[in-house]
This record gives sequence, C-alpha cells and structure tokens, in this order.
Amino acid sequence: MLKKLKILAFSDNALGRKIGEYSLQINPETYSHAHRTGFAHARGIDTAGSLSKYRTHYPQDIKFDFILDATGAVPGVKNVAYEIGNFKKVAYSYNGDIHSPNYLKLVWGPMVFKCMLTSLNITYQLFSPAGTPLRAKLSVAFRQHLTPKEIALRGDKKSDDLTHSRMVPDQPRLSLMCNDVYDDSSLYIKVAWANDLNDIMHLRPGDQLRFPPVED
Repeated sequence: MLKKLKILAFSDNALGRKIGEYSLQINPETYSHAHRTGFAHARGIDTAGSLSKYRTHYPQDIKFDFILDATGAVPGVKNVAYEIGNFKKVAYSYNGDIHSPNYLKLVWGPMVFKCMLTSLNITYQLFSPAGTPLRAKLSVAFRQHLTPKEIALRGDKKSDDLTHSRMVPDQPRLSLMCNDVYDDSSLYIKVAWANDLNDIMHLRPGDQLRFPPVED
C-alpha cells in the first residue's frame, strides 16, 4: 500500500497535543536533508594557519516540492486554491493560542522530522479557460525543531561558552588546563589575567581558577 507523506500539526513545543494533519496528494519525487556544523578558529601561535574547533550542530533543514492536481488525472483534489488553504491551515497559518504557526512533524516511511515551516513558494502551472488554477507546485522548506527535553539533553555537556571553575591539580601547568578546557593551550595568558595571576609557574594545588568564555 502506498504511504503518503503526512504533516502532523501540534499546538505545544513538546509535540504532545496534535491538532491536525495534512496528507500529500502526490508524494515528492525527491527531498533534500541538510546538516550543518558550526566551527570557530582555535587560536594558536603558528602563523601558517589555524585549527577549526567544533562549536555546535545547527538545526537541520528538509526541502521538497509537491504537486496539487485538480485535473482529475489524480484523485484527491477538486479545487487547487481550496487545497492550498488546507495546507496553510496546518503548516503555515498563525496560531493565536501559541503565538506562532503550528509545530510540525513530517512522517513518511522511516522519516520522522520534528520541525516548523520556514518557507512556502507556490507556482501555478495549469489553468482552466476561466483562469482557475488546475495544478500547482508547492516548494516548501522546514527547519528542525528540538523539544525542551531534547534541548536539555543536548545542553548536558562542557562548553567554553560558559565560565568554568577548575581546581589546580597536583602537578599544575596552566597551559595544560587551558588545553583541557578550550583545546587551546595558548590561552593561558588570558586565563592568568582573568585570575589576576602574577606567577603562572608556581600555582598552588587545590586553588580554584576561573576559565571565562573566549571571544572568536
């Protein structure tokens, strides 16, 4: 049995309250799934170049085109304009209860993608003698949505975007501690300034040092 791509709509950011859905008349021929990773250039004393340091994974994007056809060649749509309105009601229109468009979930075969619609472009392709559109191509793009629980799980990690407090180990070397926090031992001078250290060669084991955020 042919499975149609479905767009499920939810009224909460945890995607727990379903309020509607939309099934495509004709499945897309292809779709693109974009993944992007953010990097910053790590500082170093080598003027020949710099290393790329991982920062974050940006939200993923899915894009595809789909057809609405009211010529009778494919069942399911009798009026293109009315059907576009149905799609907009689920995926595009402003929901006053949540002060934004609906939260969405794309479901098709193995694909389950939590998201929100970011763009909609409509190209009308065929018309009746009276000028009524009989076929339209909808080009849509969706941006990944992370639920509060997923964001909390992702946030449980070390990050040099926040100030860290570290205890000086038994064999103290400030450059090694900077390498552990920032992956860049050359930042020891900035850490020394942040902690008002006049002597970085004789740190006292057990003392607490601050490791502040670094600027790109």
